[in-house]
Formats: sequence, structure tokens, C-alpha cells
Amino acid sequence: MNTPQKPDTRPANPRFSSGPCTKPPGWSLNDLKDAFVGRSHRHATGKEKLKEVLTRTRDILGIPDGHHIAIVPGSDTGAMEMALWSMLGTRGVDLLAWDNFGATWATDAAKHLKIDGARVIEAAYGDLPDLSEVDFANDVVFTWNGTTSGVCVPNADWIAADRQGLTFCDATSAAFAMDLDWDKLDVTTWSWQKAMGGEAAHGMLVLGPRAVERLESYTPPWPLPKVFRLTKNGKFDPAPFEGLTINTPSMLCVEDALNSLKWAESMGGLKGLMARVEVNSKATFAWVEGADWVDFLASDAASRSTTSVTLQITDPWLADQDEDFRKNVGKRLGALLDEEGVAFDIANHMAAPPGLRLWNGATVETSDLNALFPWLDWGWAALKEKEDGNA
Repeated sequence: MNTPQKPDTRPANPRFSSGPCTKPPGWSLNDLKDAFVGRSHRHATGKEKLKEVLTRTRDILGIPDGHHIAIVPGSDTGAMEMALWSMLGTRGVDLLAWDNFGATWATDAAKHLKIDGARVIEAAYGDLPDLSEVDFANDVVFTWNGTTSGVCVPNADWIAADRQGLTFCDATSAAFAMDLDWDKLDVTTWSWQKAMGGEAAHGMLVLGPRAVERLESYTPPWPLPKVFRLTKNGKFDPAPFEGLTINTPSMLCVEDALNSLKWAESMGGLKGLMARVEVNSKATFAWVEGADWVDFLASDAASRSTTSVTLQITDPWLADQDEDFRKNVGKRLGALLDEEGVAFDIANHMAAPPGLRLWNGATVETSDLNALFPWLDWGWAALKEKEDGNA
């Protein structure tokens, strides 16, 4: 057996993780030199920085003035849990699940909150549920882009404009990368650590007018912890949506978020970010289509994610290997490329089928992806040779 020749070019930045994602090109710790650390976030300067995050976010994403934006604790998970626990229960709910996080929201609503009339509409990893089954007399909970499955909704056309229930959208790997239809989204959440390469633990929560109406007209029958409370004396509490966060934020993380937002503006705002994602995904899709050992996990090109690209290994050789190898093939290949310093954290999520996952968001440089592809081919050939040698 001949040992495969290693490629000559390495990615300048080998960070292709789907979360936390790589920071904007050129980032350095010096970008955080103006962080308002060791001071109260309620000081005028602290409040100004928090409000600046909200203002820049609104401008870049085109969020309507009638929608409220807040920084909340607990990353995207905290933001979504806050919304579900505060607003579900007044009517039935349709829960769309085609990846790990959609399944998590379904479990919360159906098994923990035990919402009457909860319906889970599922699809296997790589597929999208039948969106025509959704009943918009119910509330609807869904992920715009299934980060762990690589499957996203193609648009918001399937959402009824005259819906009676609320839509709850987990947009954590779609915001700042895809065009969200805010008129169709009543509750939207994401985290800084995804498309903008920010630091973890902070979530973003956007509430439309109908969500505010729900908060003021409905009180859930279960107790709400302090970090979930969005009302005060039965009325919508505007304070968290004006920069007065529910709990103390990290001002170092806030400064990092501001740096990412300013970079996004320098790229041309949302259109510029989406253009970078399109170039990245075209490069990755072209490589996958030309490879003979790997294919997309997402079966339908119309619902294939352009940010979190999930891959399955289709080489017939794999079927002849033992179960342990097949189960851990993504981890083994990812570890090999990690050791070479050319790709970090690219094994599929532990809840997804074995394979690889490449982040193609705007903070990734296309040149780094192009440098990675020959290494992926080399890595698979090297892994096969090693396994055959151990047989």
C-alpha cells in the first residue's frame, strides 16, 4: 500500500466548527481593548454598549421597529426556553423536529410543559418534515436551519400570514447568514457564538407584536424562574429590550459582539454576509459533488443548509468495516485532521449520524475551504490505509 501524499497547502485558519464558530477574519484580542470590564453594566457607558448591540443588530438584520430585541442569558437555549415557558399553553402546538435542537424543543413542550394538543411532526436526519401538515391554528415551534442535520427551511412561504397561533423560530445558525422573514416570525432566537463567531452564554430574543400581546393576555399555570420572566405586574416588561439585561452580562463578550457587528457592517451588512456564505457553500458543494467517498446528509438540495453542511461517508469500503469503526468514522477522520492542524471540530454532532460537518458561514474564508478539500480527500485515504493495515 502506498501512503497518500499530503497536500502542500494548509488552511490559514483551520477553524471549521459549527459552534462556537470561527471569529471574523483578522480578529485579535486587541479588538476587545475597549471592553467595559470591572464596571457595572448599568452604568451609562455599559448601557450604551448594550443598546449599541441591539441597534446594530436591528439595522443589519432589518428587524422592524415593531419588534423588540433583548440580550438574554443561556445562549440560544436560554432564549428559546424563556419564550416557550412564558408563552406556550393557551392553545395546541405543532413542534417540528428534524435535528437535535428541534427534538429538544419538542421534548420540552410535549413532555415537560405537557401542552394539551402538542403534535410532534418529525423527519429523519437529512430530511425536512412535510410543512403542509402544520396547523397554524396552533402555535408552531421550529428551527430555521437544523445545525446538526444540515437541513433548513427554504423560505417562509409555508408560514400562514393569517395564522392564529404564534411562530417560535430557533434561528441560531440562520441569523446573519439567511434572509429571515420577520413578518412571519413572532418569536426568534439565536446566539452570538454561531454565525457571527461571538462568545458563548448570551442569547438573542426577538419578539414581534403578537408575541407581546400573548405575554400580556396569558399567564402560564407553572411557576417561572426569574431569568424567564418577560412581564412585570401583568404587562410586557420593556427593560430587557432596552439594554437592561435580566442578569449581568459579560461586558467582554458584549465588546466581542460589537466587534463582530462592526465587521458585518464593513462587509455590506446582511447582503454582504449572505454573499460570502453563498461563495463558501458553492465551493463546498462543488467539492462534494466531485468526491467519490462522501455525500450530503441533506437529501433535497432545496432544503440543504448553506452554513452547517453535514456530510455522510458513502464509500462502499465502509460497509465492510466493523460496527465500532462505522459508528465512530467521523470522529476518527476528524481527529486525524485535527492532529495535522488543518481542520478542528468537524465531526458530526453526537446526536447526528456519523460523518462530518463543515461550517460555511460568513466568517469563514473561501480560500481556507479550498485548502481544506484536498486534506479531506487525503484524510479519508490515509484512514482507510491505516484501517486496512490493522485488519
